Amino acid sequence: MKKIPIGISSCLLGEPVRFDGSHKRDAYIVGTLSEYFEFHPFCPEVAIGLGIPRPAIRLVKIDNAIRCVGVKDPELDVTDRLRDVAEQQKECHARLCGYILKRDSPSCGMERVKVYAGEQPNRNGFGIFAQEMMRNNPLLPVEEEGRLGDPELRENFIQRVYVFYRWQQLLAEGLSARSLMRFHARHKLIIMSHADYRDLGQLLADLSKANLLQVAERYILQLMNTLKTVVSRSNHVNVLQHIQGYLKKELSADDKAELGEIIERYRGGEIPLIVPLTLLKHHFRKSPDPYIEESYYMSPYPQELQLINQL
Repeated sequence: MKKIPIGISSCLLGEPVRFDGSHKRDAYIVGTLSEYFEFHPFCPEVAIGLGIPRPAIRLVKIDNAIRCVGVKDPELDVTDRLRDVAEQQKECHARLCGYILKRDSPSCGMERVKVYAGEQPNRNGFGIFAQEMMRNNPLLPVEEEGRLGDPELRENFIQRVYVFYRWQQLLAEGLSARSLMRFHARHKLIIMSHADYRDLGQLLADLSKANLLQVAERYILQLMNTLKTVVSRSNHVNVLQHIQGYLKKELSADDKAELGEIIERYRGGEIPLIVPLTLLKHHFRKSPDPYIEESYYMSPYPQELQLINQL
């Protein structure tokens, strides 16, 4: 598989573009993720001509509006310029399958950015560029580098990136009712781990050539919103038990008992998700099932990323 195109705040790759000429190189991003992602770096503050080094900026509440202004020179207001540069990047962003932003940045922060009212900040703001970029690209998986340190948030983001990448491939190959139904079938167990998959299935119930594009647009929007929910351990257990049902005629009593015990140990937090999944894969190698073989749940992304090992 070729590398997946991902937008990223330039400083996270080690580019010295911050206001003081420094960077925020992230070892996990530059090391592990760069093996699978083709990064497209961008610094909106440099792009609007602020230079390096440059005056520090921050979010300030002025007359019930959030503005991005200079810390030392409040007359320096770059709010509209940051929104404009996000608008100018729309064509580039449309080719991406995800975006990693710099946390706490008044331009790039995804959430909980400091907003000042007087000198008392509240963490309830959004980076101006980031907010506009996300508004323009509601399907795009977006995350901050700080949150990627959390195993569950990291897995959630990368899973969404790979789902969206497969969707982009589907569109490039040519959307059809058949290909859309197959896409849904292959992701059904992943959807089940996040929510009730029947809601998305209902969208496809009356699929036809006449309404294909409209249904597909509604489907992918609902799917990507559904996948934002971090999967709970109990939801994984439900899916694992559902998959186990496909082996009910093939497993011996001892094998069923062992698999059931492994799933319960995962439920109790004794072992990671990789253990029951590995055991299930072992049994399906002996007793293949076409539906399970097609499903992405067992292998949602390259195993070398080792994300499931930490869940």
